[in-house]
Amino acid sequence: MGQTADVSAVVWSAAVSLAAWLWLLLFQGWFWRTDVRLPASREPDERPDLWPDVCVVVPARDEAAVLPASLPSLLAQDYPGRAEIFLVDDGSSDGTGDLARELARRQGGLPLTVASPGEPPAGWTGKLWAVRHGMEAARARDPEYLLLTDADIAHAPDSLRRLVAAARTGGFDLVSQMARLRVESLWERLVVPAFVFFFAQLYPFRRVSRPGSRTAAAAGGCVLLRADAAARARIPDAVRHAVIDDVAVARAVKRSGGRVWLGLADGVDSVRPYPRLGDLWRMVSRSAYAQLRHSPLLLAGTVAGLALVYLVPPAAVAVGAAAGNAPCALLGGAAWLVMTGTYVPMLRYYRQPLWLAPLLPVTAFLYLLMTVDSAVQHRRGRGAAWKGRTYARPEAAADEP
Repeated sequence: MGQTADVSAVVWSAAVSLAAWLWLLLFQGWFWRTDVRLPASREPDERPDLWPDVCVVVPARDEAAVLPASLPSLLAQDYPGRAEIFLVDDGSSDGTGDLARELARRQGGLPLTVASPGEPPAGWTGKLWAVRHGMEAARARDPEYLLLTDADIAHAPDSLRRLVAAARTGGFDLVSQMARLRVESLWERLVVPAFVFFFAQLYPFRRVSRPGSRTAAAAGGCVLLRADAAARARIPDAVRHAVIDDVAVARAVKRSGGRVWLGLADGVDSVRPYPRLGDLWRMVSRSAYAQLRHSPLLLAGTVAGLALVYLVPPAAVAVGAAAGNAPCALLGGAAWLVMTGTYVPMLRYYRQPLWLAPLLPVTAFLYLLMTVDSAVQHRRGRGAAWKGRTYARPEAAADEP
């Protein structure tokens, strides 16, 4: 009797999971589609005076290992107008600033200025303090646009001109591309495409770009921002506490009346390697609990949601097969099939084998553990950590307009 009741509970859980996946498939902004790329745009003539001035701000802390693969791509941008790079060396101990100057001296290209802001004051995350310093330096050039990009991001030669053309044609105040992350090691293949898949599930790109939608997000590795929109939204001061700074910036822009576009990238790639599971674990766990606003209630809901949506389907298949319960196995299998189908486009975007798609529950279980670990680290007083700094303050205040 007890075993029958247990199987019945699994059957009902599988039915709810299937309903959840059907809802996600049809009503969550088509999050699983990967065709949201830079919108069609009209480029002006090659005359420099027809292109707006752009300043590129690159916060960098201990990035000597990746700069040789990323900075030359910025220096070599084929941009008809005036563009200049401001790399802000955020207290590096590995010679990041000196290496940047040497790379610029050897290659030439866009002008490069290297500056250092010193240690961030209380209430600021280090990266945003570096961004603020770079934006202050750029203000003297009076640019129309700012490109905020990370030190590990390599850009195709036409990246900047395509971003500017898309922003101008579409009338967007913020245009952001989700850089294609590296997928070479076994753990990168298993975890990285799922990271972007989960992000798109939380922030469907089509909703982000829809006028009137409250959904706002950006990908911090590549954000083109109108300078006047930044001033209107008080960026970066309004989001100075943020650990998840890209989402906070997009929210601030939208709340101030700006238009935001977010999509997947072609020609914007992260060169940062994550060869081991521990590297990826730290990437996710450093900010997962901050994403949940440091709320135990949201944490519990997230864990329950991940379990119901991602773990119940394969569990129902196994229980149904073991107990000879066809409805249990069929409901779990149907939910698992829909899950697998929604993941296939992301694997194709990352040029990965499709046999990884049915393994998404395994990856989701890893993310569940990473999220719990993020909360445990916060409870121990370590907070969100990055590049040797720990940020214990909740970032809810960062979302204030």
